[in-house]
Amino acid sequence: MAKRDYYDVLGVGKDADVGQIKKAYRKKAVQFHPDKNPGDKKAEEKFKEVGEAFEVLSDDQKRGAYDQMGHAAFETGGGGGFQGGAVDPVDIFNQVFGGSGGGIFDQIFGGGSRHDPAGSQRGSDLRYDMEVDFDEAVLGCEKQISITKLDECEKCNGEGAAPGSGRKRCGTCNGQGQVVAQRGFFRMQQTCPNCDGMGSVLENPCGNCRGSGRKERKSKITLKVPAGVDTGTRLRRTGNGEAGLRGGPSGDLYVVLHVRTHEIFDRDEDDLICEVPINFVTAALGGELKVPTMAGSASIKIPPGTQTGTTFRLKGRGAKNIQGYGTGDLNVKVSVEVPARLNKIQKEKLQQFAELCGDDVNPQSKNFFEKAKNLFN
Repeated sequence: MAKRDYYDVLGVGKDADVGQIKKAYRKKAVQFHPDKNPGDKKAEEKFKEVGEAFEVLSDDQKRGAYDQMGHAAFETGGGGGFQGGAVDPVDIFNQVFGGSGGGIFDQIFGGGSRHDPAGSQRGSDLRYDMEVDFDEAVLGCEKQISITKLDECEKCNGEGAAPGSGRKRCGTCNGQGQVVAQRGFFRMQQTCPNCDGMGSVLENPCGNCRGSGRKERKSKITLKVPAGVDTGTRLRRTGNGEAGLRGGPSGDLYVVLHVRTHEIFDRDEDDLICEVPINFVTAALGGELKVPTMAGSASIKIPPGTQTGTTFRLKGRGAKNIQGYGTGDLNVKVSVEVPARLNKIQKEKLQQFAELCGDDVNPQSKNFFEKAKNLFN
């Protein structure tokens, strides 16, 4: 079968630099790693393929030869690559991720079995995206969510074997968990494909979970949302992820919050913002204004001559800081509302008012037109 173009394998352009190639390899290698896709031969082949592509394109000399001659550059044994099984794709993975063996992969996926395939495995972590109302995020709340996840099989208690049966030695690897493969002059030891490295197989798999030890089940979880959360906040529920294998601990559940918008309030970190209209009489003469907060109402004093855009700060009436660093403020921004409809008497009174005021009561307007008078010529 003809080999795919290495650039296509990694999903990068021919002008990609080493950093882009490494980033693309990381993504593909994690996606197709055998530990994430146990027993999936197609994923295993793709893992080898991306490793081969990275091994060539990350080396300036090999990449230059490949750009000139394509795959033919390595067919005579002069270019490197994966000829004769000389390069192990797992070794490349460990070098790129800065680890050895399976440890780095265990950190990425919260579990794994390269070091001890026969031992217990931690269950996978899960993510749940949840929407909450604005006031629920600011004040805190309690929510109940329902998720479908792999839980321990209740029939076999997670063992995978039918009641009354157990495990027996794997005939393929004779209980070693590893088999030796010959590739040209090289002998490579790899995980036994029959028992996945455990060294034993089930005598009689559980019919309820088909030997996996886990069964998909819907679970209801009560979640306490602390006050002050915002969009992007992650809440962790330890042990509420998928069940582990062979007695391993369960993974964790991460709930990612998305806060709905509010029809009155906006938010800037821990501060809340509210725009309140006031009538022009209150703006001119001053008075007391009742404003909404997230916990009832509050009153602020409006001084005479208040202009649109003036902001009043109410200390401690914002959102709590989720890290415990106090509480934000509520910023009330006023906008002076001009009547849209006036009757005849109101118009006459306002005209009289305007004549009495003259220009002296509007210093900002007077100053503006003084500056702009040359533009009217």
